[in-house]
Amino acid sequence: MNLAGRSSTGQSQFGLINLLKAGAAQLIVLHHLALYGPMTGHARPLMADLFDWLEDWGRLAVQVFLVIGGFLAAKSLAPDGYATLTRPVTTIWRRYAKLAPPFVAAMLLAIAASAIARTWMDHDSISDPATLGQFAAHVLLLHGVLGYESLSAGAWYVAIDFQLYALMAALLWLSGRLPGAANSPWRVPAVVLLCAIGSLLYFNLDGGWDVWAPYFFGSYGLGVLAWWASDRRRRPASIVLLLAMILVPTLTALTIEFRSRIALALAVAVVLFLFGRARLPGIDSKAGAAVNGLARISYSIFLVHFPVCLVVNAAFERFVPADPEWQALGVALAWAASVAAGAVFFHWVEKPLGQLWRAPRRPRFHYQPYGGLPTQMGS
Repeated sequence: MNLAGRSSTGQSQFGLINLLKAGAAQLIVLHHLALYGPMTGHARPLMADLFDWLEDWGRLAVQVFLVIGGFLAAKSLAPDGYATLTRPVTTIWRRYAKLAPPFVAAMLLAIAASAIARTWMDHDSISDPATLGQFAAHVLLLHGVLGYESLSAGAWYVAIDFQLYALMAALLWLSGRLPGAANSPWRVPAVVLLCAIGSLLYFNLDGGWDVWAPYFFGSYGLGVLAWWASDRRRRPASIVLLLAMILVPTLTALTIEFRSRIALALAVAVVLFLFGRARLPGIDSKAGAAVNGLARISYSIFLVHFPVCLVVNAAFERFVPADPEWQALGVALAWAASVAAGAVFFHWVEKPLGQLWRAPRRPRFHYQPYGGLPTQMGS
């Protein structure tokens, strides 16, 4: 799995995506630090406004990854907007094989981290000891659907990312089986648009759907449409129509019921439409290399940051004074340790597992989820 968003033309073509992924991943880590564990409670007198902002708004970073996920899924599965996918089961399995092995390894780390933290503190951020059924549900990416408590903050997002990719693959396959689909440049965009409208105007208005892909497909579909609209080889009229397919239903949905998460998804989709394929100035500099590196390990950071933060929280609760200054230092340490652990996990777990599961085939662009998010509906 290519975590940095590379293509055959190199990283610079997707420099903006790398910048968005790197920044949003850090926001997720900080959001979870502000939301879970006792350190931020002790340190709050020093930076109450910052922690409040991270708690309330940091969760919206999930929308960045949802839109980017759709943008790059379209590039991978239907770059020209035609339904050419003929082996959906194989495609979906490959996606599972990319997501699940490092995810399962991270869940084992989360179980161990909870056991360590449990010996040092009593806090509601610590999960109960995992059951066999709970762990098996995580292996199958069905923990949310089956109603099991997540073993780690953000575990739900991996399952949703897999569902969204599988749904996209299924839509492309079904579209290709409709009469005349091969010769219709608008068949697939129309199907995606209808599903996005259904999400924006129905499923996303009901929190009971937040363990299923249709709840999030509005944001994901905006990314898909943004990829097709950003193809400058299209005629101007086609670009305008695709842009209208992004703007009109989303603005209508926001008029019916304003949701900040959908407004942000629309903003990200427009930015990707304008600059998603453009070369980002300075991407070849040292700063650009750092951004690319953080984007490349963003999935690993997402997977391991909560176990790392949990252990640091427990250690500071048990061994360090509750003074705000000391606890603020613990927050900074947990943040830095999450990034360092993500780099180690990427090089020693995610990357080797990806090579182990990679089947011989024609080289093709693939994207990594961010991922990473919170516990439910982007928190």
